Amino acid sequence: MPVSQTDLEAYADLVVKVALNVQPGQTVGVGAYVEHAPFVREVAKAAYGAGARYVDVIYTDEYVRRATIEDAPDDVLGWSPPWFLDRRSSMEHQAYLTVRGHPDPHLFDGVDGSRLAQGRLKDFDAIVLSQVTKRLVNWAIVAFPTAGWAETVFGEPDLDRLWQAIRRTVRLDEADAVGAWNEHVDRLKARASALNERHFDAIRFRGPGTDLTVGLHAGSNWQSAGEKTVDGVAHVPNMPTEEVYTTPDSRRTEGTVRSTRPLFLQGTIVEGLEVRFEGGRVVDVQAERGADVVRTQVETDAGSATLGEVALVDGSSRVGQTGITFFDTLFDENATSHIAYGQGFSSTVDGAQDLTADAQAAMGISTSSLHTDFMIGGPEIEVDGLGTGGEATPLIRGDDWQLD
Repeated sequence: MPVSQTDLEAYADLVVKVALNVQPGQTVGVGAYVEHAPFVREVAKAAYGAGARYVDVIYTDEYVRRATIEDAPDDVLGWSPPWFLDRRSSMEHQAYLTVRGHPDPHLFDGVDGSRLAQGRLKDFDAIVLSQVTKRLVNWAIVAFPTAGWAETVFGEPDLDRLWQAIRRTVRLDEADAVGAWNEHVDRLKARASALNERHFDAIRFRGPGTDLTVGLHAGSNWQSAGEKTVDGVAHVPNMPTEEVYTTPDSRRTEGTVRSTRPLFLQGTIVEGLEVRFEGGRVVDVQAERGADVVRTQVETDAGSATLGEVALVDGSSRVGQTGITFFDTLFDENATSHIAYGQGFSSTVDGAQDLTADAQAAMGISTSSLHTDFMIGGPEIEVDGLGTGGEATPLIRGDDWQLD
């Protein structure tokens, strides 16, 4: 075990109290790999200590998933068992934790990329995204180290080194981790408020291989770490988190963007990703590796080829300061600025929260069964906020935040 019992208990306590903010009487769902069992057991103890009524754990095995992708009949790829959908649907107004940290990020090397992309549980993901965007569940994503993940990151299965990096990014190195998180959330909220005061019309990214303009809604609101459910339960969805984000106008993205970090996607690593947008839609995807997975994803449905998120992260990020490429989007998206194609967040656009999906799509909020982030920021990328007349306000230069 790379994690001491003391750290295991402290981490589980932080996740239950801050990330999920479990309420008395709630069911707590947990989705994790079988390799995460030691941590999940501590989460269960902490959740019951917080008053949870029941902890429902679903373990998945990626080696079984590879067998499914390779050998299952075509009509089974992407099929979501009805009982699996019912189980997730029952989580409305409850708490749900997803634990990341792949047992072997190279496990799907050599698997047909198209089959891999088709193997995503589309109907299950649609329920998850609906619960998230409608704020029906206090949810969070965290990570736990595995030997295979450490091997991919460091070239050796150094679990302790990976854990120490995770430990710092989630602020467990602080004497009062809960207090440190409260201060961090307040800082990110202040940054989002500064963006909201400017009412930018668009965000522009420029750098090597990148010249991208992302149009915003007139009623766009920038948000950050802390969220609230419709029941008023405050929670921190991502731990770690370093971003401020909003939902762009899905009709107004133009230009070309090059990913600045590898993307771990559906069990494969996408490298050298370049995407071109016209009229808000992805019109070309190129990559040194894994392009077929991305191409299949953006052809999933009407909204999968449009942007659902733009997020800003600067060099003050604890994740970025590790200097590590984690090959896990939970971490890598919090190391630098990123965008996401697929489902947008209606809660970030004035007047959109209670509209139907069709009405949201009509006003330029991307509606999809998927949401895929990829990283586009870094020291060489200049980020500007653009006014309605095209006037530019520097937001990030040399990886430093510019806006007071």
